[in-house]
Amino acid sequence: MTRTPAGRFAPSPSADLHIGNLRTAVLAWLFARSTGRRFLIRVEDLDYRTDSDIAARQLDDLAALGLTWDGPAEYQTAHRERYDSVIERLIRDDMVYECYCSRRDIAQAPRAPHAPQGAYPGICRDLTGAERAERRRETGRPPALRLRTDVITYTVTDLLHGQHTGIVDDFVVRRGDGVPAYNLAVVVDDAAAGIDQVVRGDDLLSSSPRQAYLARLLGRPQPVYAHVPLVLNADGARLAKRDGAVTLAEIGVGRAFAQITASLGWPARDLGGLLAEFDPARLPRQPWIYVPD
Repeated sequence: MTRTPAGRFAPSPSADLHIGNLRTAVLAWLFARSTGRRFLIRVEDLDYRTDSDIAARQLDDLAALGLTWDGPAEYQTAHRERYDSVIERLIRDDMVYECYCSRRDIAQAPRAPHAPQGAYPGICRDLTGAERAERRRETGRPPALRLRTDVITYTVTDLLHGQHTGIVDDFVVRRGDGVPAYNLAVVVDDAAAGIDQVVRGDDLLSSSPRQAYLARLLGRPQPVYAHVPLVLNADGARLAKRDGAVTLAEIGVGRAFAQITASLGWPARDLGGLLAEFDPARLPRQPWIYVPD
């Protein structure tokens, strides 16, 4: 039986959701529901195993705004075998290599003149077995695993940004501590859940070429992307707790919903009314500068 395609919202339980996170969640819901997709919630807790209370509050806040999702929220920590299986396949097919580099090693490494700025310079890509053993002795730590890519850049199509070409270097798929890396986990999770629409903040636009490339490499479909503008403070910086009343508990459900809808230019009394007015082509393209009432 073929599943209905889906969109998703995927918070990390590092802190309570602020008004910017909530606005992105509302937009992800609108994109999914307006296109007949399922809407799923995934808690990206690979780095936050002890913060179940925060995750629960995040889900409560989403529900308080009226968001509904299909099926229970998924937690990444429940699916380690899913990522391990893909990583084992990459190892078996010689598509990854061990990397012993620290951030300092990478920052100080010489780069080819044509190498894209910010790309991994390939320090460990062609080490021999003896050289790997020596690096292991020198560093005294387990290696990360990097994808052995065969492109320098990759292009994706975004509903708001059009064609976007970004760096695809030999990025990490498993960290040195054994935790699957973000770029691998989201690709594997989206494919497993039938997610073919990814709506998220535009600070993550730069990661989409790596993820789309990996999806292609694994034979998974590339999702439809929509990277929406962030919510910034009065100084033009990313919104943070220090900016005052920014969480749902501090703002109040009614006021937060009114602020979100006003920022989109479609005042509505509830999500149903907002959905009736929703048109991606009319979405603001600039960040929302948030000033608490």
